[in-house]
Amino acid sequence: MKSDIIHNKNKSTMIRQLITEFPLTDVPKERSVTEEKIRKYTYSKDEVDVLIASAVEKAVDEAVKIDEASMAKHNRDATVISMILGFTTLALFVDGLLRMLGIVPPFMDLDVNILEKIADRVETDVIDKVRQVPIQKLFR
Repeated sequence: MKSDIIHNKNKSTMIRQLITEFPLTDVPKERSVTEEKIRKYTYSKDEVDVLIASAVEKAVDEAVKIDEASMAKHNRDATVISMILGFTTLALFVDGLLRMLGIVPPFMDLDVNILEKIADRVETDVIDKVRQVPIQKLFR
């Protein structure tokens, strides 16, 4: 019990000491303003310019890094999208070509096979033209 009283007394002494010694301000209590006091507590124009230049340089460097990272991400995403679109277009083109040539069966009863039409046309038109030409005249 006695130790608790001593402990509490030490606490209150420490708190009183903290309160009395706590720094309230760095500015002196006297209110006379001199050029030396102003220089002590403020920045000069040259110092402010140096601080601003440093901050601008850091901001520009950070903006350049962000810009480079975002452009790299954009290029990567655009490349992937272009590859997907190109592959899809090529696949659809090849599918249509194979359907036109009759290698792949029709889809939804849309028959676009032109190979049979070409073969029929060649048989009728070209062979008739060949028959009309006398072979003897060609070999003379």
